[in-house]
Amino acid sequence: MPAHAQARASRRRAVAALRFGRFAVMGAVAVLILIAGVWASWGTAQHVMLTKGRERGTMTVTRCAEDRCSGPYRPVSAGSTARDRVVLDSEVAVEKGRTYTVVVKPGTDEVVRAGAGGLLYAWVPLGGALMLVSVVVAGGLGRSRLGWALGGAGLALVTAAFLAL
Repeated sequence: MPAHAQARASRRRAVAALRFGRFAVMGAVAVLILIAGVWASWGTAQHVMLTKGRERGTMTVTRCAEDRCSGPYRPVSAGSTARDRVVLDSEVAVEKGRTYTVVVKPGTDEVVRAGAGGLLYAWVPLGGALMLVSVVVAGGLGRSRLGWALGGAGLALVTAAFLAL
């Protein structure tokens, strides 16, 4: 085999190895971003989605300070007990004087919003991760259609959460 043919074959192997390396690294980054989004969302989403055996009720917001709102809790589910004060993150777009359906986090006096609004809000970190991973998929992996689909899904999730709250 002539020297120039060997050099060309060697170059092709090097280019193929670099492409595979880029694909593997970008794929790993995309998977890590998605796992981080699910992990960040699941901390709240589990309480909203898996309500069997959890205390469910309503909370009337009476006071908001810094990043938390508080108020009395009235039970709706069997086995739940009334509380004079429970705490809800005020990042969830609550208004003083309004009543919200909530789920109590086990072993605490903290509550999370229930229903569609609470569910969508819980998955907002995943929506952000989807938008971020769309750039990695489209740019790093060269899969622009998949990137657009992931970005659109993330944007739809974040927008739906914004509108639902």
